Amino acid sequence: MAKKRSSIVLTQGQLAKDVSRIDRELVKLMNERAKAAKLLARATDGHDEELQAGGQQLSTVIESSRGPLDDRAIRAMFRELVSGCGALIKAVRVAYLGPLYSYSYLATIERFGSSVELAPVSTIAAVFEELNRGHADFGVVPLENSTDGRVVDTLGMFARLPVRICGEVQLRIHHNLLAKCPRNEIREVYSKPQALSQCREWLAKHLPTARTVEMTSTAAAAQLAAEKPGAAAIASRLAATNYGLDFVAENIEDNRYNVTRFAVIGGDVAPRTGKDKTAVMFEIPHQPGSLADVMAIFKREKLNMTWIESFPMAGGNSEYLFFIELEGHQTDAQVERALQLLAKKTVRLEILGSYATAPPID
Repeated sequence: MAKKRSSIVLTQGQLAKDVSRIDRELVKLMNERAKAAKLLARATDGHDEELQAGGQQLSTVIESSRGPLDDRAIRAMFRELVSGCGALIKAVRVAYLGPLYSYSYLATIERFGSSVELAPVSTIAAVFEELNRGHADFGVVPLENSTDGRVVDTLGMFARLPVRICGEVQLRIHHNLLAKCPRNEIREVYSKPQALSQCREWLAKHLPTARTVEMTSTAAAAQLAAEKPGAAAIASRLAATNYGLDFVAENIEDNRYNVTRFAVIGGDVAPRTGKDKTAVMFEIPHQPGSLADVMAIFKREKLNMTWIESFPMAGGNSEYLFFIELEGHQTDAQVERALQLLAKKTVRLEILGSYATAPPID
C-alpha cells in the first residue's frame, strides 16, 4: 500500500512539473509573438494589423483548435493576447456606448480585449463625435437587433458624419432579471427600452403588476436596482456580478435566438478575408423607378444583399436614405463594378466600409 501511495505522489509531482514547464513555454511563446507583432507593425509603417484584423485572427485560431478547451476559452485567451500585443505597438482608445458592464461594453471587450483604453460615452452620437474629433481610434455602436430591428440613431449618424465601418461583433443577448429581493417583492423593473421590449412577454406573464421604467443602459438599471428596495433590473450576468445582485430569473428574453449586431467604426479599410460584407449608404433621385434601377445593378452583378433599410433624411422633405449591406469586399471585381454603376444612378453615395462577417457568439 505504501509503494502504491508513493507511485501516485510521484505521478502527481511529475504532472505538476509538466504544468509549470508548459506555463513557462507559453510565456516565452507569447513574448516571441509580441516581438513578431512589433516587427510586423514596423514593416507596415505602423499600421496596426493586430486590431484591424483581430476578429478574423480569432476565427482562424478557434478553427485550428482540437480541444479539450472549448471555443469560448480559446477566444478569451487569444483575444487578450492580441490586445496586449497591440498595446505594445500603439496606444488605442475605443469609445463605446457606456457605462461599464453594458452590452456595448461586452461587445467592445470581445473585439478589442482589455489592454486598450476604454472610453464610455452616454449616447451613440457621442461615439461618432469622439471619432470625428480624433479623440478615439475606434468606436463600437449597436447596429441592429434580431428582435427589434435597426438602431435608428446609429444609421442616422452615418448620414451626418464621415465615419466608416471596419468590423462587426454579433452577441447573443441573454437578459436576466436581477434584484436584491425575491420576485414577489419586485414593484418596478428598470432597463433600456430595447431590453424591456425583448422581454415584454416574459414580464407580462411573470410580473404583470410591476411597473417598467426605461433607463439609458442596462448597467445603469443594475446600479439602481442595487440601491432601491423593490426594484429589479434586466441586465447581463456581468452586471449582476459587479453590482452584487441576485439572479431572480435567467435568460428571460422572448426570443432565445436574440442577437445584437454591433458595428466597429473607425480605422482603415479592413483587409479582404473571402467572407466579407460591404456596407453602402445612398440617396436616389425622387422619381419613379429610381430604386428599381438601383436594385437591378445588384441582380445583374449577382450580388446578394444581406440587409436593406430606409430612413428619412433630416429636414422633413419626405426623401429617404438607403442603407444596404451586400456580400463581398469592395475590392472584389463584382462589387467594384456594382459600386461604379451605383454612383451613376444615385444623388449621393457613401461606401461605409468592408469587413469580415463575424459569427454570433455568447
